[in-house]
Amino acid sequence: MSDSIKVAGRRKDGEQLPLIFQHPPASGRDDLLVSDRLAQAVAIVDAWPHWPAPVVILTGPQGSGKSHLAEIWRQQSAARDIMPSSGSDAALIAAQSPVLFEDADRAGFDEVELFHVINSVRQNGQSLLITSRTWPLSWPVQLPDLRSRLKAATLVEIGEPDEILLSQVIVKLFADRQLSIDDRLVDYIVQRMERSLATAQDVVERLDQLALARRCKLSRALATEVLDELTQGGRR
Repeated sequence: MSDSIKVAGRRKDGEQLPLIFQHPPASGRDDLLVSDRLAQAVAIVDAWPHWPAPVVILTGPQGSGKSHLAEIWRQQSAARDIMPSSGSDAALIAAQSPVLFEDADRAGFDEVELFHVINSVRQNGQSLLITSRTWPLSWPVQLPDLRSRLKAATLVEIGEPDEILLSQVIVKLFADRQLSIDDRLVDYIVQRMERSLATAQDVVERLDQLALARRCKLSRALATEVLDELTQGGRR
């Protein structure tokens, strides 16, 4: 069951959420909000193809901006997505073009195949961008040669967003929906929400849906209701 359906189930009788239209956030280079926590990651993406090493590993918590940066690099480099699983053609693809492997810590991989991918990249003058929520040293890698290759990669970490960035993100997410929001309401939300970009996206989506359902303006009362729901949901 989706979050929007769960939220609808908690609304008062007779209240219905409107039809849900997708509002994908703008993901181009000009849409990226660059703060201190993102500066190093943005710099490495912008520096391609002049990377200090052929393999770059971008780490950061969920919703930290890894996917946005990966998409920018994919468009910039014409990179192809790979999944280094046993029997795949990932190493062959890596010999022919830049490659992107997202969510390595969650997707999993075959150690031998990833080792071959990295070797293929190095031998053929290509590039590999890996994204992960965790550092590669924490991955359960048993193959010594792969651990050595991962240690030689350029590691860039994205930190937790600060209040200034969260405020900018919330304003941008509402702008993506062609909506404006009062600065005081933004400050109120940021002071009370979990400090993550994923939560910011969730708050904006729920606020937008609830305001549409009730045919009302964005307000502190509406924001309080959404934030309380998110807090209660996190305690389950």
